[in-house]
Amino acid sequence: MLNRITYLLGLLFCLTSCGKDYSYRIEGKITNVRDSIIYVVFEGNGYKTVDTLICEKPGRFSVETQNENLNTATVFFENKTHWATVYLELKKSSVISGDIKEPLLLQVKGGRINDQLTRFKNNQKESLQELMKLTQAMKTDSDNSARQTDITARMADINLQLAENAVQYIKDHPDEETSVVLIQDFFLDPDDTRKIDELLALLDPQLKNFFLYLELEQYSARAKRTALGAEAPDFSVRNIDGKTVSLDSFPQAYKLLAFTAPWCDQCHTQDLALDQIIRQYPKEKLGVLLITLDSDAGEVRSQLEKDSIDWNIVTDSAGQAIRLIDLYNVNVLPHCLLIGDDKKILLKTANDIELAQTLENVFEEE
Repeated sequence: MLNRITYLLGLLFCLTSCGKDYSYRIEGKITNVRDSIIYVVFEGNGYKTVDTLICEKPGRFSVETQNENLNTATVFFENKTHWATVYLELKKSSVISGDIKEPLLLQVKGGRINDQLTRFKNNQKESLQELMKLTQAMKTDSDNSARQTDITARMADINLQLAENAVQYIKDHPDEETSVVLIQDFFLDPDDTRKIDELLALLDPQLKNFFLYLELEQYSARAKRTALGAEAPDFSVRNIDGKTVSLDSFPQAYKLLAFTAPWCDQCHTQDLALDQIIRQYPKEKLGVLLITLDSDAGEVRSQLEKDSIDWNIVTDSAGQAIRLIDLYNVNVLPHCLLIGDDKKILLKTANDIELAQTLENVFEEE
C-alpha cells in the first residue's frame, strides 16, 4: 500500500512539473475591448517575433511559446493604441487583467517582476486615474487654450510625483530587477541620461547581468554619442541610386539627416517642411539626406520620377535605415538632426518649426 501511495505521489509530481509543454504563457482577461485582433511581440537576446491573435471574445486570449530565451512580451490591443508589457519567467503563466478604458491601470500578475510592478502601480492608483482623466480632458477641451494650459501643468505635476515615487522605490529596493524596470519606465531621455546613470549607480552590482540593466547602459552610451555638441558618428551606406553616402561625401558646411517611415502620418516630406527647406537654402551650403524605413528602393525611385527635387535617399534595403536609426539613437519618427561644418550635432528635433527657425538663425549668422 505504501509503495502504491509513493508511486501515485511521484506520478502527480511528474504531471505537475513536467506537464507544462510551454516555456511562457500569457492569458488575457481584459474588459471593454472592442477589437478582436491582438498582437504579441516576444523579445529576448536579439530575437523578436510577432504573434497575431484573433479572439473569439475581445480581450480574452491565451498565447504560449516554447522558446526559452525570451525576456519580455508586449501585448497590443485596440489597433495598437494600448499595450501591456509582460516580464517573462520560465514556466510561469502571466495574466493581464483590467478595463481597457483605464489603460494605465491594466495589471500583469504572475512572476516576480510583474507582481511587484502591479503593487507599485496600485500604490499610485489615484494619480494614474487623475492622469487618465486629464488626458481625456485634453481632447475634449482642445479649443480652450487656458484650460489646456492648466491641464498641462497639472499633468506635469503628477508625472513629477510619479517619478519621485519611482526613485524612492529604487532607493528602497536596490537589489530588485523591478527597480531597473522603473528606471526604464520613468527616466528615458535621449538628450540627458544623467538620471539613468545616477540611478543605475545605486543598484546592487549583481543586477548588472539583468538584460534590462545592460540595455540601459547601452542606451546611455548611445545617447552620449549623439548628444548636442557631440561629433556626429560617421557612416557608409548606399542611396537609392547606388552611390555611397557618408558624412564626408557632403561637401556642404551643414548636413541635415531626416529620418522618416512610410506608415508615419507626420513623416511626409511636406509635413517635415523638407521641400521648402531644400528650395530655400542653396545645395552648396546645406546637404540633405532622407533616411526612410521603406524597404523597396525601386518603388521609392519610381515615386520620385516626377518630383522636381533631386532627393538623396537611403531606404532600409539591407537594413541600412535601421543601422542609421540605431547609430543616431533615433527613438521617434519623424526626426531630424542638423550637423555643423565641424561635424558637431547642432539640433535634434521632430518639430518642423524648430528646424526652420534653427536653419534661419544659422544662415543669418553667416
